[in-house]
Amino acid sequence: MSPTPAQRRAGTGRYHHGDLRAALVDAAVELIAERGLRDFSLAELSRRLGDSVAAPYRHFADREALLAAVAVRALGVLGEKVIGDAAAAASPADRLAAMARDYVRFAGEQRALFDTMFAAGIDKTGYPEVRQAEEPIDAAIQACVRELCPGDLAAAKALESALTATAHGFATLLLDGTYGTGAIEAAAQQAGCAARAIIAGRSALA
Repeated sequence: MSPTPAQRRAGTGRYHHGDLRAALVDAAVELIAERGLRDFSLAELSRRLGDSVAAPYRHFADREALLAAVAVRALGVLGEKVIGDAAAAASPADRLAAMARDYVRFAGEQRALFDTMFAAGIDKTGYPEVRQAEEPIDAAIQACVRELCPGDLAAAKALESALTATAHGFATLLLDGTYGTGAIEAAAQQAGCAARAIIAGRSALA
């Protein structure tokens, strides 16, 4: 069996200085992708990396702490994609539609990361780095809705909530198997269309 990316990063089971934390996060993503969050454990993670059961505790206090690090990774990947694509769009409506599409694509293409962000039960009050990782995405959305609702923070907030719920709803439907052939792109395009419909009818949100 060929080594996993995490094992290649870790070498032969003894880590080069500074590599253990990154290798643990890499291996955690791989294991969650294979088994899901329910069957994810630090013991199995250590076994896969060829090290002692105590190895993860050199960098993470417990399972939740490691999952928080995976969530930070996930938010970084998501943020780079949605913010990068949105920057190329001409109008705030175009940017928000692009964000909705990318959000759904991320859920379909990076399910292990997506699930860790939302299904891991991480207490964000104990991991401020997770909240910090969310901030660039939130700021990009808020800049768009404020541009669409100038001088009306309540309307901007209502629009933000509706758009976020819509994108997340399409992502959840996708992961639940609602869509068939071409599932990811079909769901992504519908999410983008729904975002535009909400923006067009935003006065009704009041």
